[in-house]
Amino acid sequence: MTFRFTTPSAVLLCLLAQPVAADVLLIESIHSAPINSEEGIPRPSRSMTMSLVERRFGQPLNAHPSVGEPPITRWDYSNYSVFFEYEHVLTSVLHR
Repeated sequence: MTFRFTTPSAVLLCLLAQPVAADVLLIESIHSAPINSEEGIPRPSRSMTMSLVERRFGQPLNAHPSVGEPPITRWDYSNYSVFFEYEHVLTSVLHR
């Protein structure tokens, strides 16, 4: 008795013959750190408004004028800079 394999059945047979393996990635502390407090320095988080940043973190040491379209503004504090698009925080970056 002879067996004839068509292309799809041959491919299926090859796939079934392959060993299956998976890795498990364990991330324990990703949720334990407060948002934007890297190295213990609290700083503004994304989408906060300029007025809220000013109320919570005080006046910036330096406020750079807006540039580009959409307008991007940078406020410098002693340990970090905050970047705004229009009136909302895009990101805050620690100074190194």
